[in-house]
Formats: sequence, structure tokens, C-alpha cells
Amino acid sequence: MTTVVFENVRLIDPASGLDQPGRLLVRDGQIAGIDKPGAEGRPEGAAHVDGQGAVLCPGLVDMRVEIGEPGYEYRETIASATRAASAGGITTIAVLPTCKPAIDNPALVRMLRARGEETGAVTILPYGALTKGCEGKELAEIGLLHEAGAVAFTDGNRAIDPSRLMRLALAYASGFNAMVVQHPEDPSLAGSGCATSGALATRLGLAGIPTAAESIMIARDIRLAELTGGRLHFGHVSTGEGLDLIRQAKTRGLNVTCDTAPPYFDLNENAIGDFRTYAKFSPPLRSEEDRLAVCAGLADGTIDAIASDHHPRDADDKRLPFAQAATGGTGMVTLLGVTLTRVHDGTLGLPQALGLLTYRPASLLGVEAGTLAVGAMADLCLFAPEQSWLVTAGKLPGRAQNTPFDRRPLEGRVLGTWKAGQRVYEADAA
Repeated sequence: MTTVVFENVRLIDPASGLDQPGRLLVRDGQIAGIDKPGAEGRPEGAAHVDGQGAVLCPGLVDMRVEIGEPGYEYRETIASATRAASAGGITTIAVLPTCKPAIDNPALVRMLRARGEETGAVTILPYGALTKGCEGKELAEIGLLHEAGAVAFTDGNRAIDPSRLMRLALAYASGFNAMVVQHPEDPSLAGSGCATSGALATRLGLAGIPTAAESIMIARDIRLAELTGGRLHFGHVSTGEGLDLIRQAKTRGLNVTCDTAPPYFDLNENAIGDFRTYAKFSPPLRSEEDRLAVCAGLADGTIDAIASDHHPRDADDKRLPFAQAATGGTGMVTLLGVTLTRVHDGTLGLPQALGLLTYRPASLLGVEAGTLAVGAMADLCLFAPEQSWLVTAGKLPGRAQNTPFDRRPLEGRVLGTWKAGQRVYEADAA
């Protein structure tokens, strides 16, 4: 194993409140020490990284990622997803169970964990399917999946519709202190809709999904969490009304948390103008009022984490009429850059934003990651917060290229990523 010294960096560790210039020592894959600027001495034979004033923070923890393997390798493989994660400064990904077959048996959980270790670049944390085959009919073997290493339970972008089934899921999972992650959208209200109900959807002739589809599901499940004492988490919350309900539940002391994704705080429904299918998501992009409400939820702490919501899709899945096109966008490479837009506009402080990408999702998932604590694994991200780069579909690391941010200039460029002290990504010279 090697010894590495990072010098001339701004060290930010939101978990401990550290934010200072200094240097960091890595030995045998672990963080061995942090010094103030100007500290003398360097271990003999140590490799040297001069950050030139860039930020060194924990490797990002992305708690909502879909990959194509197994079953949909034409969309994304573990190898290509690893390249995308590393280029985005991400060292840990929680993988949704909606592959083929669904992650509803312990062998698949163990296989995905092992495949992550084989990459040497990313830790893969599998979600277990909440229902068998993610079909929403019968509970999966939550206990066995938990024992095999599933970090939480969800059916991905498929909401658990029957109230009785959701109640059973929350009650059963609570016996293992396991988190249930819900896609907050009432299927009967969403129907075949593909855009948020309103003037824009009407003008484009698209079937609409009312924002109440989110808030009604959130309200129901909060009540079920209260009834069962289960741990409930809502993924990619996108509406102000939904966030108000979650805010109230937290005030009452309920074990309810949520995340959101960059499209919901950076884009609004106007992005689908001209039937732009790369901006088709589930839930759909919302009004500007809802976008601002999501920004407020980030700022006041109602939202517990930011996830990429990485959903790789083949070009043929998107080059269809808007109503028939697949939902989802690639997001790992752009996760940090788009999040930093809320730092540059003053919505969030930089340590606060990084906390939403590091230790806070790690805490939700119950894993040791997202910190610069001495003794922790040296999973690191070095980035220049003011350095700009252009998002270009077709040239992004990884197989998936279906980004809604194509041709978007972003400030915040990942310069390097380290996994257990080993460099796994180095940016090209600017």
C-alpha cells in the first residue's frame, strides 16, 4: 500500500464541521492525519498531490442509482457505471433493484456487493426489492435480503399502491430497523400521464399528472409510518405540498426522511418544451413554484440528501414520441456540478451542499462513508468549485448519455477521485 500526502487543499468534512486549508495524509488506504497549512515534514517515499487550492472532500455517496446490469446491459454495465461515478467524484452508490431479474434474492445482493469490490473504484450497496419481482403484489424476503447486505428496500420507480401491503412492509422492515423507500406517486392518479398537469401539458397535448399524486401518497404513507413505527423514506420529492407534509411529520418526531435529485431543483417543466424527451422524468418536472419549494427544502434541512437519480436509457428508448419515450436521465457525472449551482446562487453554503452528498446519505443507508475522519477509508473527491466545464451528451464518461443538461455550462469540475487511497479518476488537462 502507498502513502499519499494531499497539500494545498481546502479540506471540507461536513460530518465534523471541518472547513480549512491544510493537508491530508493517507496511509494504507485510510486517512492517517490532517495538518494545518505549513506543517513541516513529509513521510519518506510518500506520493504528493498538490491541490492548487481546490477542495478536497469525502467521496460522494449517491443513494439512488439504476444500472443496467443484470438484464439491461445495453443501457449501462457495472463497468460503465463505475466510470461515470468516478468522473463525478462518487465512490459509493446505492443501486436500485429494478434490474432483470429484480434484486429479490440474497444471491443477487451478494453478487452486486462483490462486483463493486472487484472494480476497486466504487462500493456498490444494493437495495433489496420490497416486493417479489418489484411487482407490488407480495412482499419479498426482507429478512434474508437484509442479512445478505441489502441497505434498504424499495421497488424503485414503482410505487407500492395497496395500503395494506405498504403497512405490512413498514411493519415487517421495522423488525430489522430497515428503511423502506417509496416512489411518492399515486398510480391511479398518475395513470398514463407523462407531464405535470397544467397549461403547458395542455398546450402540448400531453396527458397530465396532478401534483396531488405525490402529496396524496406522501400523506398516506406518513400515516402508515406513524401506525407501524417503520422507517420511511421518500425518493426524489418534487413538490412543495409534498415537502410541507414531510416537514410536518418531522416536527411530530416521525421517522420520515426524503431526498431529491438535481432536475427538481435546477429545471422546471419548461425543459420539456418542443417535446424534449431527455427531460422526461418520473416524477415529471414541475412548475417553477415547486422548483423553488425544493430549493427551500434543501436550505432548511427538510430534504435529507441529494441523489443523482441516475437512470440510464438507450437512445432508442428516448427517440420516441414524448408519451411513449422512457423516463429518466443520466445523472452521476453531473451530480456535483448541478448541486453547486445552488451554492453559486446562495441557496446553500458549500459545506451544507457537500453534506447532502456525503455523510447524510451515508447515515441514512447506515454505512461508514462520507467523512474525512482519521481512520476512515480514504475515499476522496478533489474538485475546483469555480472551474467551468460543458456538459456534452455523447462525450460523457460511461455508456449512458441521456442527460437533460446537454450543452449546459457548469461550475464545479472534478479533478480527481480516490478509492481507498488509490486514484481512480484524473481529469483531462483543461
